[in-house]
Amino acid sequence: MYRPQIKVLDCTIRDGGLANDSHFSLETVRAVYKACCQAGIDYVELGYRNSKEMFSPQEYGLWRFCDEEHLRRAVDGIDPGGTKLSVMQDAHKAVPEDILPADESVVDMIRIATYVKDVDKAIRLANNATDKGYEATINIMAISHEMGGPFLDEALQQIEEETSVQAVYVVDSFGALYSEEVHFLVSRFQKFLKTKEVGAHFHNNQQLAFANTIEAVIRNANYLDGTLYGLGRAAGNCPTELLIGFLKNPKFRIEPILDVISTTILPLREGIEWGYHIPYMLTGILDQHPREAMAWMNSESKNDFVSFYRMLTEESGEA
Repeated sequence: MYRPQIKVLDCTIRDGGLANDSHFSLETVRAVYKACCQAGIDYVELGYRNSKEMFSPQEYGLWRFCDEEHLRRAVDGIDPGGTKLSVMQDAHKAVPEDILPADESVVDMIRIATYVKDVDKAIRLANNATDKGYEATINIMAISHEMGGPFLDEALQQIEEETSVQAVYVVDSFGALYSEEVHFLVSRFQKFLKTKEVGAHFHNNQQLAFANTIEAVIRNANYLDGTLYGLGRAAGNCPTELLIGFLKNPKFRIEPILDVISTTILPLREGIEWGYHIPYMLTGILDQHPREAMAWMNSESKNDFVSFYRMLTEESGEA
């Protein structure tokens, strides 16, 4: 039985942009947006709205900034149906002035990505977004590093008391969590967030992104992230097509998703590599950022798994 209050957000272009520095063509972005609208996805996230003073426009593609003119070109002439448009701001890489008032923008929702230590910056950006008329969420990254820390509870309480965001996300940035930890974290978020929904964003380092999303659903998380064919940084994310297949909500149509995967997403593999690989698995089980695995995957030693494992464990002191 489906739960009608669940909202699905597809962040293929935003998270996938971490694999190619946001260098997607306009045609690719339009195809993804159109398919998600036709499929009945609740939100589509087309990239970041981060400051050009912190990211070089010469190094990064258009979707790291999501200027209004480029977003308008991306959605022009496409019937959104009930689908809303989202962009993300990094708490430590964006400023309030980066977003226009909502009535001057095609964007519906601003999502603020933050580490616990930057929660004050996240609250400032989230309040700026809601004050300007947007929906907003706060996404707490690297949550696996906050499991036993004393500051997560304080951050959640502060978000509850000082913002009007509609959801706060559990973000497994390193693909390190297991179902028991997902259960624990969703319940912990719910303990403090009395007026806000809990969201789930999981990475697939250990082939658990979909399973962990199901666990979050079972524990009453109602905002769920996915990407087409799992496209995302390193091991990628929970596949949107698996997610809407599981949810059984009759408003979702899977055919547009299947079509855009075959015509638009799969050809991207010629220039972008993502998905399950042993180096990404190793950073997942060791609860480490995948940056070293991504560098290893681009080296001539990419299949020398033992050397990579030894390097990781020696650096972390686990050898």
